[in-house]
Amino acid sequence: MSRRNNFTTGRIYSDVLRKERRGDYLGATVQVIPHITNAIKERVLEGGEGHDVVLVEIGGTVGDIESLPFLEAIRQLAVDIGREHALFMHLTLVPYLAAAGEVKTKPTQHSVKELLSIGIQPDILICRSDRAVPANERAKIALFCNVPEKAVISMKDVDSIYKIPGLLKSQGLE
Repeated sequence: MSRRNNFTTGRIYSDVLRKERRGDYLGATVQVIPHITNAIKERVLEGGEGHDVVLVEIGGTVGDIESLPFLEAIRQLAVDIGREHALFMHLTLVPYLAAAGEVKTKPTQHSVKELLSIGIQPDILICRSDRAVPANERAKIALFCNVPEKAVISMKDVDSIYKIPGLLKSQGLE
């Protein structure tokens, strides 16, 4: 991988400001949409040149203001390339509350609701927890998050990241 395969908010804003100072925007007011989001989309497309699949990871928490331009950019990109060529996978926390003796699905439901509010419908939910998420709770998540049950994947915390591909494969995600 090269520098084109990793970029930060600071790098994006720096590039847009450089273009603005150079006059690339012809004196137009620089805005998050479309200037910042277009810069993000350009970076994603550049990083994917010559490849069949591009995996885009957006760090942070859904709903945080810092991630909004990135989420908007991938929403737009899915429209630009055709929704049939894009897949949204959302990694979410399903905490276990010892006092109640159960996992709580509300944080996942709220996170997906935030994504839906900005026009992103996750296709797959990876549900992280310190234990396996029971089938009945995965069914509940599927129902409230508008995804098929088979697309709700339980991801128990593991001691090595190298175990993750096997866990995903065992649940039908390849």
